[in-house]
Amino acid sequence: MFLNFSAASFGNSEISPAQIAVDAVIKAMQLCEQVQVEMVSTDAIQKTDRSPVTVADFGSQALICKAIGDAFPNDVIVAEESAQALQENASLLERVTDYVNPFFKDTPHSAETVCEWIDRGSGEVGPNFWTLDPIDGTKGFLRRDQYAIALAHIIDGTVQLGILGCPNLPYRLNNGNAEHGCLFVAIRGEGTRLYTKTGDFIEQVHVSETARRFAESVESTHGDSDAHSSIANALGITESPVRMDSQAKYGIVSRGEASLYIRLPNPDYPGYRECIWDHAAGLIVVEEAGGTVTDANGSPLNFLTGKRMRENRGIVATNGKLHQSVLKALAKL
Repeated sequence: MFLNFSAASFGNSEISPAQIAVDAVIKAMQLCEQVQVEMVSTDAIQKTDRSPVTVADFGSQALICKAIGDAFPNDVIVAEESAQALQENASLLERVTDYVNPFFKDTPHSAETVCEWIDRGSGEVGPNFWTLDPIDGTKGFLRRDQYAIALAHIIDGTVQLGILGCPNLPYRLNNGNAEHGCLFVAIRGEGTRLYTKTGDFIEQVHVSETARRFAESVESTHGDSDAHSSIANALGITESPVRMDSQAKYGIVSRGEASLYIRLPNPDYPGYRECIWDHAAGLIVVEEAGGTVTDANGSPLNFLTGKRMRENRGIVATNGKLHQSVLKALAKL
């Protein structure tokens, strides 16, 4: 593995948070891929909000929360999942534990310990915290399509570090034979780098001023597709949109394969506000590649209002050059 992040980028810490975090995300990617290969129907359940959660979601969160919690015990982690559903489902908990333990061959851990690691992610938003979506795009994961492990470190409301692990994303979208498995790592002030899923450096990525495609979610309930199309037409973007699950959409904007990612609230749910873990890592990946990310009103994303960004409506991520044009088009809708 050729990753080497300087601790100097993160104040006086002797341990680089980036290195710890990247190592943890790589392990989580490996766990998710293994689950996807071996998955059975009982490995997925439905949460109270009717969204799916899988053995891989829980296992990924356990590995990452343990790594961050062990290295930085005073840091808060705000993650999507909790262990409650596992504690009520013995067979599912056993499956999660069986997937987690191979990463600790010398010291197998109990199911109770795995639950404790998962619940390290039950912290609250504050001046210094991590936010984690152990699998962003669980429906994509279940379809064996795109998903992402998304981890971000936020200090005083500013994302300082973002990591997107995208096990199914090819190195280039326009190359059907390209290898799959991408890792985006963005450090504030240091750019966005693309690695293989095992940590080998591929390239420093940059947005494109010439790409004429936009990205949006696969799920129609996740946005306002008609409004998205209207904005694309107003900008003269005629190519079919890239539809994919998860923050992988931020990744393709950052490396110039799309110039725009829009996510406006579904008209049936106008009061919907986005969760912080669904956008924090993607934001810095695009910004450090030269792009711009705001809400639909042009306001910066506020990660300090709780687990949801209550002061923001929608998401607009662009190559920067198009940003004001998008906001003007939005204002006319």
